[in-house]
Amino acid sequence: MPVVTREEASAAPRKPAEHIPNCVTCKTRHLSICAALSSPELVMFDQLVQHREFPPKSVLFEQGAAADFVFSVSEGTIRLVRLLSDGRRQIVGFAIKGDFLGVGLESHYEFTAEAVDTARVCRIPHHGFETMADEKPHLLRKLHEIASRELHHSHDQMVLLGRKNAEERVAAFLISHRDRLARVSNCTVTIPLPMSRSDIADYLGLTIETVSRTISKLAREKLIVVVPDGVRLLDPDRIAALARG
Repeated sequence: MPVVTREEASAAPRKPAEHIPNCVTCKTRHLSICAALSSPELVMFDQLVQHREFPPKSVLFEQGAAADFVFSVSEGTIRLVRLLSDGRRQIVGFAIKGDFLGVGLESHYEFTAEAVDTARVCRIPHHGFETMADEKPHLLRKLHEIASRELHHSHDQMVLLGRKNAEERVAAFLISHRDRLARVSNCTVTIPLPMSRSDIADYLGLTIETVSRTISKLAREKLIVVVPDGVRLLDPDRIAALARG
């Protein structure tokens, strides 16, 4: 048997490291629709996924454009904007880590998605995703679960805009955003708010002046304290009671 010297062994070509798909190693997949997939299915799914990063203020997709892709949010905050016929904008929601965008019955996007801060998303061609969902009933069930959750948020938003005063709206927004963040992180007391007060106003159907006055009033009453990039709840129970109206 020929003897291989140490020098020859070190010079021999090495077997390339096995590629591990990003979907398998993703640290946020348990929060998203990917949680429904097994490891072999994630390998298949990874072949469809396009990993993208969007800087603040950039557009993921525009209202009215062909809905060619669906998006799973991995990091960051995305505002969802509906442009009204008179040119005004209505923010219909804020997508965060684990949220899924772009699936609907319409062939065109119903709103514009803009990055509030640096956002990382998984972009999947719509046709490829639909094909996989048709072949994987458990993926379709997860999609229905997400759709039901979004419908619940929509109902809450209708009540928020139709039945609550300014203080109740701001309090309800803070509690709702806290609870959503708690689902994906350890946020419970200090609530990061990367969106502007103008964004919050457009989401709540208020003016920016009203939002600013309301936040200042809540701070004076020692219910919250404004901190860099967010607020801290000093009395979460009272804020929650105010949010309920």
